[in-house]
Amino acid sequence: MGERAIRAAFEGGPALVPYVVAGDPDPEATEAYVEALVRGGADVVELGLPFSEPIADGPTIESGIRRALDAGMTPSRYLDLVADLDVDVPIVTMTYYNLLFRYGDGDVEPFVADAAAAGVDGLIVPDLPVEESGPLREACEQHDLALVFIVAPTTTEDRIERIVEQASGFVYVQARLGTTGARADVSEQTYESLDRLPDADVPTAVGFGVSSGEQARAIVAGGADGVVAGSVFVDIVASGENVADRLERTAAEIKAGATEASSASSVSEPERT
Repeated sequence: MGERAIRAAFEGGPALVPYVVAGDPDPEATEAYVEALVRGGADVVELGLPFSEPIADGPTIESGIRRALDAGMTPSRYLDLVADLDVDVPIVTMTYYNLLFRYGDGDVEPFVADAAAAGVDGLIVPDLPVEESGPLREACEQHDLALVFIVAPTTTEDRIERIVEQASGFVYVQARLGTTGARADVSEQTYESLDRLPDADVPTAVGFGVSSGEQARAIVAGGADGVVAGSVFVDIVASGENVADRLERTAAEIKAGATEASSASSVSEPERT
């Protein structure tokens, strides 16, 4: 499917992009969990490739990464897992640059090639500055993978311009400063960041803290094309209780909130909380 499939996932209305850690608690469970998220309305699935130093992730996702690593997840096993998935939505790999670099002994192209062959449609690499992304971006273009960049509240205007020029798939808008983790509110920083991206040629999806339909509604009403939610789903996985059913229900709730906001936008001004 590739980069175009990710773009297409945003064309039918606001997209839900849920995140889970591959291999948490094991590959077979991950496959079932991804299928549950898709049944709940996921348009794109962000599947974490575990790395031992996840600097962008908060305690919840760090714990999921640790469980996956302890269970033996590796880049090669990750790609096997992706190849075994039986879903028809794009898969985006979220990981860190060192893993890609080491996989190819200093060359990121081998990982990109193998990821594309396995069925990965895009990459999110939060520790890779846009200014240093040339080799990975070229490899992604060669193999038709999206390279998704993150816009934080502190991202400068010059850097936003470069990100908008070079991003593909979608732009990941960081809702607040800090690391990932479920929150009860929508930060005003979310709207400020969205206001700085009015002319982006790629869709925008807001993450870092999204955990409810109400938050998704406010974010989409504020101008986002989609929402990314991670910690809320990783918490469900960690509980071990009725996981697939709860993942499906929670995905459906968040998706419904986003869709409700999109439906209401034609008759009212965006509601900000």
